[in-house]
Amino acid sequence: MIFKKTKYRSVVLGVLGMVMLAGCQPEDSFENNGLTDPNLDASFTITPVSGTANRYVLEAQNLNYIFSKWDIGEGIYQGKSTEEIFLPDAGTYNITHIAIGRGGESKSASQELVVPESDPNAGNLVVGGKFETDEDIAQWTILNISASGASWTFDSGSATITASDWNQQGIFQAIEVQGGKNYAVDMNVQGEGSVDTWFEVYVSTTAPVQLNDYSADGTRIGLNTWNGCGGTPFSGKLSQLSCAGSGNVVSFDEDTTIYLVIKCGGGNVGAITIDNVELRGTN
Repeated sequence: MIFKKTKYRSVVLGVLGMVMLAGCQPEDSFENNGLTDPNLDASFTITPVSGTANRYVLEAQNLNYIFSKWDIGEGIYQGKSTEEIFLPDAGTYNITHIAIGRGGESKSASQELVVPESDPNAGNLVVGGKFETDEDIAQWTILNISASGASWTFDSGSATITASDWNQQGIFQAIEVQGGKNYAVDMNVQGEGSVDTWFEVYVSTTAPVQLNDYSADGTRIGLNTWNGCGGTPFSGKLSQLSCAGSGNVVSFDEDTTIYLVIKCGGGNVGAITIDNVELRGTN
């Protein structure tokens, strides 16, 4: 009787061991396990929207999947099988569709889209605002305010200011704008936090003068450690982080040349980095 019980336990344990072993096998150890879709397809088309500049329809060609993700150059987001996108700036964009199928399997497909002209209303008027190439960087002029102790440096995709001992330096470029139109200025900013620091953005018809401070028409947006921003680590749109200035929307009575000036200085500027500098029409 004892022998039969022992034998019975051995059989049960053996069966349980087989089940556990099978459960621990990786999914790809089984051929055609039924969880993944061998026909998953991420191909898509790009069609310009008729009668509307800078708008395009992205349409997946095979709908045999669970959901779509897209990347139009600003990061991956979950969307629909058909998406209408707006690309206000001229340039070459790498558009990617990611199809997510059964079992979490994914496949992607990419196409290059050339946008020939910037949108006349919402296109970015800042040239070289991404600081990606030597041509981008050449669009900016250093505004020397202090003799030394502050400097802008340019990298592939960003510009960084460092300063100390109450010195300051700026960068600027001239831009043509239309009268009676609203424009919004903005940029991405990042820093680890500074002490006794000002970071200021100006948009004015007054031209900067080398070895002179600049404050024409007042600060539009900026960081100011005395006002409560810029003293701790930060990253994001300056318009959202700003605690200084009259606001980032500007307008002018007539067609004119304006100067976008970005300056920074202070007691101990712990390196502030900018990219994606923009001046866009809002109406």
